Amino acid sequence: MHFTVHFFLEYGYWILFSWVLAEQLGVPLPSTPILVAAGTFTSTHHMEISMIVLSAMAGCALADSIWFWLGGRFGSPVGRWMCKFSLEAASCVRRTEDILTRHGPVALLFAKFIPGLNTMAAPLAGQSRMKYRVFLMYDMAGSFLWVATLVLIGRFFGDAIRRNAAILHWLNRSAFALVILVAIGTLIGRLVRQRQFLRKIRTLRIEPTELKAMIDRGDNPYIIDLRHPLDILPDPRILPGAICLPPHELIARNAEIPRDRDIVLYCTCPSEATSAKVALAMRRFGIERIRPLRGGFDGWKEQGYPLVDIPGSIVGP
Repeated sequence: MHFTVHFFLEYGYWILFSWVLAEQLGVPLPSTPILVAAGTFTSTHHMEISMIVLSAMAGCALADSIWFWLGGRFGSPVGRWMCKFSLEAASCVRRTEDILTRHGPVALLFAKFIPGLNTMAAPLAGQSRMKYRVFLMYDMAGSFLWVATLVLIGRFFGDAIRRNAAILHWLNRSAFALVILVAIGTLIGRLVRQRQFLRKIRTLRIEPTELKAMIDRGDNPYIIDLRHPLDILPDPRILPGAICLPPHELIARNAEIPRDRDIVLYCTCPSEATSAKVALAMRRFGIERIRPLRGGFDGWKEQGYPLVDIPGSIVGP
């Protein structure tokens, strides 16, 4: 048996625990390849399904509990920090908040299957003041479904491979290296998608200084606040003249958006992921003068530019 495979089998459960823990803490180390690989080794009885599942779930429990506590302790800044360093544009805070608001703790049952959402769900659950015992129950159930699914997929392939001596011999020598290559390939794929997304929005962005100058000149830009209510609670203020409108409602009511004015969108995520995606979607409806605000709400506030209190009720146009 090749040294790398022997090493993996010798310390496999600790490797699984550490790898899953790192991914759930936000390190870009995809766990899918290594869990599937571990599943293949159960077909030759070198590893046990129950121990694989317990090791991976322990990593999930520790990482998710840490993020849950941080989210409950520090609130929305934790989600914004994670969004800033995320490799998945789709993992922006807003998307996770919408899913948790719509489905509650049940969302934790499928969160692990969605890239980005698997890490974002725990701190935002803590921010929403979900009870820890409820969070842990649903989170562990979701972790079990995720791990068991991948391990059983690996077991299926392992049973098929075991019938072919040549492939089995090759995997015994190269399996661990193959897992590392797949993990690296997945990481590179995420980086490429992120760069493509950032390239799309780079030419769309409007700087806070540029927006401030437009307001001062009386250009009357149409400013839309896309933030989720959870993000507004810590600081219930908006940009002067802005209206609060959720992304889905803005897209549904695109016919009401003026075409003869500059439209500026802002959200919470430092990478403007939500604003940029909405701007790109709105352009498909013929709204060309629409741009995301660089840095979002926090970018504007850090410049010391004026903010106004949110009235008791703000509705769309």
